[in-house]
Amino acid sequence: MKIVRYILLIVLTSLMIVGILWARDKSRDEVCNEIRVEVVNDDSTHFVTRAGVLEEMERKHIIVKGKPIWQINVEDIEAKLMQSQYIESVQCMFEDGGSLKIKVAQIVPVMRVFDGDHSYYLNKNGKRMPAVSTFYADVPIVEGHFTRQYSPLRLLPMIRYVESDSSLNALVTMYCMRDTNNIFIVPSIHGHVVNMGQCNDFANKFAKLKLFYKKVMPVKGWMYYDTISVKWDHQVVATRRDKVVERVQEYNPEEDEQADDPGTMRISDNSKAPVNKMTREKQAPAPAPAATQPSAPKPAAAKPAGQPSKPPEQKAPAKSTPQKTAAAKPASTAKPAATKPAAKPGKK
Repeated sequence: MKIVRYILLIVLTSLMIVGILWARDKSRDEVCNEIRVEVVNDDSTHFVTRAGVLEEMERKHIIVKGKPIWQINVEDIEAKLMQSQYIESVQCMFEDGGSLKIKVAQIVPVMRVFDGDHSYYLNKNGKRMPAVSTFYADVPIVEGHFTRQYSPLRLLPMIRYVESDSSLNALVTMYCMRDTNNIFIVPSIHGHVVNMGQCNDFANKFAKLKLFYKKVMPVKGWMYYDTISVKWDHQVVATRRDKVVERVQEYNPEEDEQADDPGTMRISDNSKAPVNKMTREKQAPAPAPAATQPSAPKPAAAKPAGQPSKPPEQKAPAKSTPQKTAAAKPASTAKPAATKPAAKPGKK
């Protein structure tokens, strides 16, 4: 019984080896007679089509039709098609009958980047797709100046967190990346921006922002602040819109070499208390106003006819004050004799 089992095992192994060798020989003789292209995510947008993939293969000089299958390198085909700016993934395989099937996934943008005068879409792997007028994707907008070391993909965790919350997704409209320590979001509520600081601790920062919107903004008004910062721990710092910016006086090293004027550094010649020049200038009395020109005399009103006109009054000449002269006193002053009144006539 054991011998029969061994014989069957040997026969099956031999048939398997013969089948593999026959299939290999047949595949070496079989040629590729058809190319089938399948776009797996063309439900919403159609910027990658079957005709476009075939044109890309011709542009890359990928010739497979009519060639033996064993001479076709599917990995090389995948690498060349991945160079397209509109393709996210490619998978090639041979099917029965000598047909080559190519499964293509068109790029799925996760953000649109504005870098100076350039604009492009970016997928989750950092692959760029140029922004053209014939295609538009409703994705978050990111603004800033980026390099290879300073990639906009640093904002992807924050974008994912905002998209997971329906209220935050309706609130945030744009991301502005000044540097790694100052990332701003532009809310749909006009009048202010929010400084998120670094791209971390999203739950705590957005919780503080929601509390600030609930407790402070209805009292102060939605146009009272222009910047709200939640970048620091356990606090929210808001900047008023009508803030006064102090003017910083620049240092001039030449002023140290100039000698002080002692005449303008004292209150008076007898005082030794130093004062500021600006203080003395403010205390100086204002100059008297200039004399105004005399106004022209008004013309006399005309009197009705038949009434004699009153001659103008003549002003008395000014009295001249006589000069006092020393008068000589007489030697003796005699009083005049008193005169008696006349006697009254008597009655008869």
